[in-house]
Amino acid sequence: MALTERKKKILAAVVAEYIRTAEPVGSKTIAQTAGLGCSSATIRNELSELVSMGYLEQPHTSAGRVPTPQGYRIYVNELMQRQRLSLEETEAINASLNERLSQLDDIVSNAGALAASLTNYPAMAIAAPPPATIKRFDLIYIDANTFIIVAMMSNDTVRNKLVHLPVSVGQDMIQRLSSVFNANFTNITEERISPLTIRAAERAVDDTMGLTGVIASFAIEILSEAQAAETCVAGANRLLSQPEFRDPAKAHALMSYISDAEHIKNLPEVYDVDGEGIKVLIGPDNVAEELKDSSVVLASYDMGDDTRGLIGVVGPTRMDYSAVAAKLGLIARALSERLGGGSAPPKGLDNKLIIKEDTNGQHEQ
Repeated sequence: MALTERKKKILAAVVAEYIRTAEPVGSKTIAQTAGLGCSSATIRNELSELVSMGYLEQPHTSAGRVPTPQGYRIYVNELMQRQRLSLEETEAINASLNERLSQLDDIVSNAGALAASLTNYPAMAIAAPPPATIKRFDLIYIDANTFIIVAMMSNDTVRNKLVHLPVSVGQDMIQRLSSVFNANFTNITEERISPLTIRAAERAVDDTMGLTGVIASFAIEILSEAQAAETCVAGANRLLSQPEFRDPAKAHALMSYISDAEHIKNLPEVYDVDGEGIKVLIGPDNVAEELKDSSVVLASYDMGDDTRGLIGVVGPTRMDYSAVAAKLGLIARALSERLGGGSAPPKGLDNKLIIKEDTNGQHEQ
């Protein structure tokens, strides 16, 4: 069955009214607000067909209709009015950014807090660091059973480790190890430190005591830590103001999940967002099981020096997607401009939307 223009207008009206009220929407309300010029009976027939098509559902026999995830998807993709922020809203957001970015060390947490306050939804902010390598190894001999590993990183940090040995080692061995590691293990990523390269280094210095493995393990550890994204989740308790989370158990489960930064950082969808658009994730098949009744909106920003960041919010599927995307788009663009990024993220929803579909989805941009 085709989605006619009248059906599209009715679906858009239902979604907009449900976002506003969180109450099922009836034909009388649509007749009063949508300006369709047709009777309530005609609208009821159209609503019934939209239910059969999977875009709406009816919670109770006598109740009005509410959107399904499929209904929200087509609304976001095709029907939603693209919201532009007013000059006053833009200036207010910029003023907040200027204030919050005065301390760059807290950029991630400040960006998340700002997004939460502007949207009234829990917000996440993620900063992915640029790739780091080890520029130089210094192995400092202390005594026959002790030496220090000092690693100078490409991001100008220094890491060190004191190593105690159960066996005696000579200073000449420590010097040989230093030469081999500086020749073969600098300016490479963690993935290139393999068992094969470690065994080759052992043979090169005639290491029978496992010292090469100790140093290589430390190198892998600090390279892995250097690649870890910084993550902040702000305003998790804002879920309690949403009607969908009046059930304490439901609210607690989602708040616990999103309050764990590791959960957000490990969502595969988080790393699919680039500078080309705002990504909207809707419904039970689009995100982690714990977020099956929620929606996530994400925007990417450029932090400079090959560093990408993400700013996003988590909320009910009855989210005001247009307003949220417009605000996140402005935050992301302003962050890019202030942090020296070469290219700004999208200006609200006037640019490409990236919509992730479930297995039954029909619309993708």
